[in-house]
Amino acid sequence: MRLGLALGYWGAAPSPGFLDLAVEAERLGYDSVWTAEAWGSDAFTPLTWIAAHTSRIRLGTGIAQMAARTPTATAMHAMTLDHLSGGRLMLGLGLSGPQVVEGWYGRPFPRSPLTAVREYVEVIRQVLRREKPVTQDGAYHPLPYPGADGTGLGKPLKPILHPLRADLPILLGAEGPKNIAQTMRIADGWLPLYFSPDPRRARLADLYAEPLATARPGFTVAPLVHARVCDDVAAGLAPIQAMLGFYIGGMGARGRNFHADLMARMGYEAEAHRIQELFLDGKQAEAVAAVPTAFADEISLVGPRERIAERLDAWRASPVTDLLVTARDPETLRTLAELVL
Repeated sequence: MRLGLALGYWGAAPSPGFLDLAVEAERLGYDSVWTAEAWGSDAFTPLTWIAAHTSRIRLGTGIAQMAARTPTATAMHAMTLDHLSGGRLMLGLGLSGPQVVEGWYGRPFPRSPLTAVREYVEVIRQVLRREKPVTQDGAYHPLPYPGADGTGLGKPLKPILHPLRADLPILLGAEGPKNIAQTMRIADGWLPLYFSPDPRRARLADLYAEPLATARPGFTVAPLVHARVCDDVAAGLAPIQAMLGFYIGGMGARGRNFHADLMARMGYEAEAHRIQELFLDGKQAEAVAAVPTAFADEISLVGPRERIAERLDAWRASPVTDLLVTARDPETLRTLAELVL
């Protein structure tokens, strides 16, 4: 397995020490560093800053939101940063959810998410191939624009910039079974949000195994893994449970929360429903307390070094190719490098 450092997105201000962590990860032999975006900091600018201070580590958007940019604008970001970094970019994309797409970006959430994602990726592929002017007769991303409110003067264009790599990797954040299956067909990798390597969980085998069996050689499976080296497992899991309480409870509407749906598919349906009900009723502390310790634990690597070393065996035996570690302390980064690399 390779290791990646997942820095996420910034809060009220730039995350302190984010550049130092990226530099340390490169020194330790980590393969990649990833940034994210929600409705604050963007994913590309911090990566550009990191690229300027590193020389080898690959740079991933994990994830860039499709609603934030047209597919051609995203392709421009990707081509530019790939050139500046010497071919180190990996383009991780995700659709996000209705609350963010409509509430922050002011765009309708697609009625057919699979079609919207497929069209988005195809436009980017066309730009990167640079074989001819980009066109698409699509429902969500048509080029040139065919709407009755347009001028009719739209012209198919080919990028001025010659892409450094026509095969720049595109990875997708996908959570539902159909989305995961499509990801295997159209992308170079999958960025699971919650992933359990537990081979005893039959429901997880059904969720992951069948689509992954169709993945072509070299396909990347890179889940986020919350990691912390500590003596007290319960204390180490507490911030992970707080994060899960927020995402499962509040990152979506009642009856339309992809995070809650995923937790339910992973065998915690009643618990996911309970967390969401408590959170949306204003009982956030109770929602966090309702997050099962077992769920937080199985998607994480938390505890003393010996416990983490033992639990890594299941990850090595899984289809995972890259662990994207969310740790913010150098000790945890070093320990995982010693155990994995």
